[in-house]
Amino acid sequence: MPAYETNDETFARRRYIQVYTGLGKGKTTAAVGQAVRAAGHGLKTLIVMFMKNYPYGEISTLEKLKDHIAVEQYGDDAFVLRREKPSPNDLAVARKALDRAETAMREKQFDIVILDEICVAHYFGLVTTEAVTNVLEKKPEEVELILTGRYCPPEWIEKADLVTDMTEIKHYYTDGITAREGFES
Repeated sequence: MPAYETNDETFARRRYIQVYTGLGKGKTTAAVGQAVRAAGHGLKTLIVMFMKNYPYGEISTLEKLKDHIAVEQYGDDAFVLRREKPSPNDLAVARKALDRAETAMREKQFDIVILDEICVAHYFGLVTTEAVTNVLEKKPEEVELILTGRYCPPEWIEKADLVTDMTEIKHYYTDGITAREGFES
């Protein structure tokens, strides 16, 4: 039995809000790892990806675990690369993603709901602090909620039960190395 095992059934069943933020690498990787660990115990996870439409390596791998892990991609980051404000369509897609996550959570369709890159979506104005805070406040006890991305607003950190700040100490990106297939994408 794990060292943290307890006789308190409430402890064993309670679900929390987790945040993986910071400028370092590994936020999505940590959330995906949590989903894989949960799948090993028969739990179901929904990963809602904001601003990610690229065929990331984890998506094809998670397809093999589709009985336990669902991945849904909403929007892209093209407006960021073009240095433009998000279009009305970008805003509508982000709202659809947040609505999907809220519905899945409210209807308890999944044990875990991951809002991947929600903090970045907020930073670029795709979702408001209030809209996401509202989702956090509606989280049922039976659902674990995980938020990822740089620039997490303090309001969400305050509401979270677990916050990990990924701190970059050193990264080869500063030497001009772009995202490598299988490592960063």
